[in-house]
Amino acid sequence: MTAPTLEQPTPAEPAPAAKPRRRLTGGGLLRTYTWLIIAWLALPILVMIMFGFNDTKGRYNQTWNGFSLKWYGRLFELDDLTKALVASLLVAAASTVISGALGTGIGYALGRYSFRGSGAMNLVMFAAIASPELVMGSSLLSLFVSLNLGLGAVTVTIAHVMFSISFVAIVVRARVMTLDRSVEEAAADLGATPWVTFWKVTFPIILPAVFSGMLLAFALSIDDFIVTNFTAGTTETFPLFIWGATRVGIPPQVNVWGTLIFGVGVLFAVVSTIRSRQGKRD
Repeated sequence: MTAPTLEQPTPAEPAPAAKPRRRLTGGGLLRTYTWLIIAWLALPILVMIMFGFNDTKGRYNQTWNGFSLKWYGRLFELDDLTKALVASLLVAAASTVISGALGTGIGYALGRYSFRGSGAMNLVMFAAIASPELVMGSSLLSLFVSLNLGLGAVTVTIAHVMFSISFVAIVVRARVMTLDRSVEEAAADLGATPWVTFWKVTFPIILPAVFSGMLLAFALSIDDFIVTNFTAGTTETFPLFIWGATRVGIPPQVNVWGTLIFGVGVLFAVVSTIRSRQGKRD
């Protein structure tokens, strides 16, 4: 007689592991906060771009009436707006070139050499950046009036150069301070003069910083209102035209021109970023 066999119980299947809850860590919270700030800053730009395609029937471009491309074909319909934009572009171009040249020299000197008065120069630059535009505009107006200079495009250009130099100099100074001196020393060992070393070796290395500083100076110049309002006289720039147009209604062409200017600025920034990355790889 055989003994009965005992059936082995089948092992129970393990319960599925509970999925861990995703917690909002410090890094995730910081990324969320950053994207919220970017969205908040980009919202006015998106509204400007959107109303450039608004099929408005009158001068008041404040309500959405439908999509239309007609304003892109009527950019030069308003002579006053065209003249104001041309004046802003000319002033911005002139102030960018002048402040770029002067700011590059100042930034290179402050980043490379330690000389008597360098501390005072740094203080003056940061004071110009921190100074309220209202104070700078009124002080420049007093200076021009005391010198009997007629207010116009020239005084606006001088005023824009005054507050743009500091931005260019600080950007260039930061790049010069991190410059590898061994590259310049190698050029000197190969027989290059200081002037040749600067133009052939140093300047190409700091060129992205110079370009970034000049791009910043151009952006600050073309949208400046307070300092320009003090020093423009009868000259009307793009921001002054917009301020005057708010009384009767901003034309749709303002949004179109603003979109185009913003697009060109983004294009320059992208090109500068790509070139700087390529330079680091090389």
